[in-house]
Amino acid sequence: MANPSNTTGAEAVDTAIANGLDLDGSQIPAPKLNLYNQVMGLEGNRQRSGVSNTMRSRIVRIGAKHIAQNELNQMLLDADFAPLKDKEVAFYYGGK
Repeated sequence: MANPSNTTGAEAVDTAIANGLDLDGSQIPAPKLNLYNQVMGLEGNRQRSGVSNTMRSRIVRIGAKHIAQNELNQMLLDADFAPLKDKEVAFYYGGK
């Protein structure tokens, strides 16, 4: 099978999953795809508390992969979000 034309960003991953194909064009094994869809279905039914909290969670989860702890913390504060919590620092930056 041909490789998907776009392999960057969350949309590329979502498209690949929807097509049942990995980014290299190989088939995603059915047990993995089924478990993913089952868990995402549960998440899709979860009541949300607010967009701001979700935005902050995503910023921290993804930002920690790309941005130094002190810089991310300052960026959160500058945008009027709560600073990094001790448990977030330990989880995302503890091994670095």
